[in-house]
Amino acid sequence: MVLMAYTILVADDEPAIRTMLEVILSADGHEIVTVPDGRAALEYLREHTPDAMLLDVKMPHMDGFEICSRVKRVKRLRQSAVLLLTGFDDDQTRDQAKLVGADDLVYKPLSGKNLRGRVNQLIEARRR
Repeated sequence: MVLMAYTILVADDEPAIRTMLEVILSADGHEIVTVPDGRAALEYLREHTPDAMLLDVKMPHMDGFEICSRVKRVKRLRQSAVLLLTGFDDDQTRDQAKLVGADDLVYKPLSGKNLRGRVNQLIEARRR
């Protein structure tokens, strides 16, 4: 099976996490765009429509929840899969993610294989 190459936006204020996600996701041939915070993510999204976004829940300037809720209100971006990255595995985080329309929650620490599968699955599902 040949995987399509997708463009994935990664927004996380931790350089090590951005690098790790880039390594994990580019293994499938995807183009990874990394930004350090919410403001930079919105800047990128003004001109680009990635196939998926991994947004850290806690970032300076604007958190992943806020970006997700804005993305879901823009027709052009609505088909992009949004995964929220979080270290918090609690009901409040899950409820908030649902509220803003996130497609999935990914918990840190990350498992590479699992993450690649979920990202690819979500993008494919959004494409149908």
